[in-house]
This record gives sequence, C-alpha cells and structure tokens, in this order.
Amino acid sequence: QVQLVESGGGLVQAGGSLRLSCAASGRTVSSYALGWFRQAPGKERELAAAINWRGSSTYYADSVKGRFTISRDNAKNTVYLQMNSLKPEETAVYYCAAARMTTGRALDYDYWGQGTQVTVSS
Repeated sequence: QVQLVESGGGLVQAGGSLRLSCAASGRTVSSYALGWFRQAPGKERELAAAINWRGSSTYYADSVKGRFTISRDNAKNTVYLQMNSLKPEETAVYYCAAARMTTGRALDYDYWGQGTQVTVSS
C-alpha cells in the first residue's frame, strides 16, 4: 500500500508561482513512478507531469512545458511540482498519484492522494 498526501495548494494571481508537495508513505514507494494530475470542474482529469522512480526521467503535458517542474526526493519520500507563470485556466484540484511504471494514463495509477486546490485569479 502507498499513501499520498498533497500540500501547497492555495490562491495565487495569474503569473504567480506555487510549489506543491506530495508526501508518500509505504514500504516500496521509492520504486513507484509518481505523477501530478489536475481536474478542473466539469473536465476530465489530466496529467500535468510525471517522474520515474529514480527521478532520471520526466514527462510533461505540452500545456505546462517550460513552466512546471516535477522532482522527487526519495530520501524524503516526497515529490514536488513547481508551477510558474500560472494561468487562470489552470485552476483545478491537483492530485498526486503513484504507478508501477511511468505513464500518462490516469487508469494506470494505483494510488491517489486526496488532492489540493489550486486557484489562479485573473
């Protein structure tokens, strides 16, 4: 079992930055790929970024490339999402998730956090 707890969400003005954190627990969490998804009201959940278990490979949605950075610290069992130049349309609940392999498909992720709200004001 893997437990995930997100933090760091909040209200930010357009163009601002936020750093999300996800604390993971579980005996083998360091062997999992980790991803950050987001879901806006009335929209499907989408992957923003993912990172492999070692932290050597990352994936970003086209919409966030150059603005978001995913990283992980396996010693702390924590994954981060640094979000810069935020846009109002990126207002959503952001979820941390764990999968056995690095993938962009939500259905491949076995474990999910409860989510953290990010609101970007215009």
